[in-house]
Amino acid sequence: MTSTPPTPSTDENRLRAAIVQHCQRLSGAGLSAGTSGNISARCAQGATAGLLISPSGVDYADLRPESLVWMDLDGRWSGPLKPSSEWRFHRDIYAARPEAGAIVHAHPTHATALAVQRLAIPAFHYMVAAAGGHDIRCARYATYGTEELSQHALAALEGRRACLLANHGMIAFGADLRRAFALAIEVETLAHQYLLARATGTPVILEAQEMDRVLEKFKSYGVNAQTAPSAAA
Repeated sequence: MTSTPPTPSTDENRLRAAIVQHCQRLSGAGLSAGTSGNISARCAQGATAGLLISPSGVDYADLRPESLVWMDLDGRWSGPLKPSSEWRFHRDIYAARPEAGAIVHAHPTHATALAVQRLAIPAFHYMVAAAGGHDIRCARYATYGTEELSQHALAALEGRRACLLANHGMIAFGADLRRAFALAIEVETLAHQYLLARATGTPVILEAQEMDRVLEKFKSYGVNAQTAPSAAA
């Protein structure tokens, strides 16, 4: 459902510009190519909670702040273009996870290589804790854009800030765009390392007790420290 959008506030204009900037970084960061992947950020309009999300099928080189789609948490949207086909899991993550301020969905090579094998990333390296737990799960497969996929993603994200999507790609979220984007890059880096480790031997998995220690230390570690949701870059 679409409607005429209200005039954006100054803060919303800044957020729109930041989302476009991060979308245009997807390819250079090795996260997605062409029009694949999508980015959103939590954004209220007046008293109505909602989000801004990249539109469907637009080359990011041509993306403009005014092209972004605003949605409320009931799925109503406004803007000149249709929202990304994956709007549903963005909306559902914001509804279920109040700490989420921004979401990056991408199809990076190495994370997707694991996802098509439906493999999780175990605690082969302590940086797996950046996603919030002892592993980075792989969500069950469902057709893109469906409610079923959204439910599988929410299950894989329980207690986590990132997951893989079977035969699809990955999702990462953070308190703001900077944190979400940094986590997406970290997940892809870990996926690359894990694939190399599997190809050259048998990775040694850290014990649960050690990962608990790392998770405690990560509560105040750099971009992984979670603060109140704010989607500003």
